[in-house]
Amino acid sequence: MKKMQIFEPAMCCSTGLCGVGVDSELLRISTILNNLNSKEIVVDRFNLNSAPQEFVANEKVSTYLKEKGVDGLPIVLVDEAIVVSGRYPTNDEFVKFLDIPKDLINGEEPSVESAESKSEGCCCSDGGCCC
Repeated sequence: MKKMQIFEPAMCCSTGLCGVGVDSELLRISTILNNLNSKEIVVDRFNLNSAPQEFVANEKVSTYLKEKGVDGLPIVLVDEAIVVSGRYPTNDEFVKFLDIPKDLINGEEPSVESAESKSEGCCCSDGGCCC
């Protein structure tokens, strides 16, 4: 399983439901992460306000912040490599980065089509499948 971490700017809450208006992007991210978590796919999420030690402890994030500053947040790492910065991943990027069926983003069970598309490129033969 791939390891994804999201390092976010300082904010009062992660859902986008606090304050005067609703931040639809934070709401989208919170919903996706809740859906993934319900399928035991964990994405670590660190807020600069509540977990500053995580920003300091991660060398790539620390170096990035020294170069770009907090305006470059959020930063998304997959297996310790920065894959997105300055924005959150799109739904398609979550699927690609985590190598998961798209249905999981919406909190659905993977469809038969999704499972079949994952097996494309396998070297299946009469003797079995080497996927």
